[in-house]
Amino acid sequence: MPHGETGESWATSIPFQILSWKPRALYFPNFATAEQCRSIIKIARSNLKPSNLALRKGETSESTKGIRTSSGTFISASEDKTGTLNFVERKIASATMIPRTHGEAFNILRYEVGQRYVAHYDAFNPAEYGPQKSQRIASFLLYLSDVEEGGETMFPFENGSNMGMGYDYKRCIGLKVKPRQGDGLLFYSVFPNATIDRASLHGSCPVIKGEKWVATKWIRDQEQED
Repeated sequence: MPHGETGESWATSIPFQILSWKPRALYFPNFATAEQCRSIIKIARSNLKPSNLALRKGETSESTKGIRTSSGTFISASEDKTGTLNFVERKIASATMIPRTHGEAFNILRYEVGQRYVAHYDAFNPAEYGPQKSQRIASFLLYLSDVEEGGETMFPFENGSNMGMGYDYKRCIGLKVKPRQGDGLLFYSVFPNATIDRASLHGSCPVIKGEKWVATKWIRDQEQED
């Protein structure tokens, strides 16, 4: 009987650092080159639009205004004629050991001064969002630029801290990861039993000085259509 498909195995050694167990977060230094990062930015720049937000039951675009203020675009690896996104996608599959067919298209984002993404979950709770055909189980962030000040990826509930009812979701606290061009961040949104990890709550701190570019790859538990 043939083996099932696994993650890409062409990259035999990908250095990483464990940042946290709650949530499970790994840091990959020098995951991509500066040239590759600049290439991705060049591909995306002319197609940027205000970032959308998945709405819970009863929410509207007006009621959620200000939660996510970046601009971005979705680009699949097959649309990139330079081959850069294909290379990065294969490397992500190798690092995660999850087939690339489980990934959504890359969401390339730009955050300008003052722009942010309030703390949120990447996984969708069916009780809030309705039935889902598949679930986001992990997220891989490739930082495409340095940021002079601000713009950190933050996890306010790391190790169970700040989980009280009084937490202000706009606060930039907890574990913070400073963007550095070419580095990658992987974190898991659900446990192996498919329940959502509360500690995976995360957000993007406001950019104070400079500009932040990031390529996000959301990985699901089921194969995705290209």
